[in-house]
Amino acid sequence: MIVYYSSVSGNTHRFVEQLKLEAVRLPIDENDATPIIDQPFVLICPTYADGEGRGAVPKSVIKVLNQIENRKNIKGVIASGNRNFGELFAQAGKIIANKCQVPVLYRFELSGTQHDVDAVRHGLKQFWEHHGQPIKC
Repeated sequence: MIVYYSSVSGNTHRFVEQLKLEAVRLPIDENDATPIIDQPFVLICPTYADGEGRGAVPKSVIKVLNQIENRKNIKGVIASGNRNFGELFAQAGKIIANKCQVPVLYRFELSGTQHDVDAVRHGLKQFWEHHGQPIKC
């Protein structure tokens, strides 16, 4: 399963739609109810940081991952960002991977390219087969 956050810009949402896989969108507003994800998932998360990396992980994502039930089911993270930020490109993925002790599986820019979509679909198929949860791609 894919769990993802996308702001009103919709870049991450457009990317996830192209994957054509089961996905749950996290609330944009961190004051909305926090979903409980009761199965293994890969998180797709954009980066929203200032020029020094502060605020990279959206508050809604932090709230979801602060729930023990959710945190134990995250298996990997895919991050997006803007290459204009250099070293801070896709910083949210690095932070989440470090905090949750999971791998960064892929990084893409903005809403991705067709190459990114194909690479992620292929990579997720291999990843889930390795973890005993094959998916149809």
